[in-house]
Amino acid sequence: MPPILYYGTLVAVGILPSVLWLSYYLRKDCHPEPKAMVTKTFLMGIIVSPIAIILQLVFVRLLENLTGAPATTDGPSFYLWASFVEEVVKLYAVQMIALRSADFDEPVDAMIYMVVAGLGFAAMENILVMVRVAPDGLNGTISIWMLRFVGATLLHALSSAIVGYFLALSWFYDHHRSKLLMFGVVLATLFHFAFNMFLSLSSYKILSLAYATALLGIMALFVSVLFDKIRERRQKRTVQLT
Repeated sequence: MPPILYYGTLVAVGILPSVLWLSYYLRKDCHPEPKAMVTKTFLMGIIVSPIAIILQLVFVRLLENLTGAPATTDGPSFYLWASFVEEVVKLYAVQMIALRSADFDEPVDAMIYMVVAGLGFAAMENILVMVRVAPDGLNGTISIWMLRFVGATLLHALSSAIVGYFLALSWFYDHHRSKLLMFGVVLATLFHFAFNMFLSLSSYKILSLAYATALLGIMALFVSVLFDKIRERRQKRTVQLT
């Protein structure tokens, strides 16, 4: 297979899980966002992803300098830092694009655009993973793709939606905006961190997958409730104003 076709296929396969989840979450918006804004936010999620990688590498280097020993990327401290950085970077993507747009005109948009940015970020992660595992064979690549589809890709969408809820709350409590965003990032980071820690239980693979899947189920239910809550709050505010 020609290199351009080979890598083009891996890119398409890497993006596909994000596109599928994106089509699902966009249906939750009663007033669909402009396709151009959705596309820009998705692409910004991809564009800013190297920032997270750089900050994670800097953390590893600092840890090595402080301890004088080789640092690993599969320990609790790295997972916590990586989770925090990724949530902040996805929020930054939305602040760069959506928050500056006139199309950001209702609270639920905060959750929608955060999900879009999160899925853009996940798309880049998936592409890098596909490039890394593809040489190991088709069967292994398919297995990893399926795990990424129902695991890490969904995780990014859900954790971003949590941050988006608190960004939406700042619509009503603008004077507490910074506190709300920090709380949202911290909460999303803890969910993200817990997911990574569960998957790191390599000695108990079946149990680790069960825990991670259960956590995603809890997060999905939680995010669904948050979507309903922010819509209800918006409706109440509209009634009060009329």
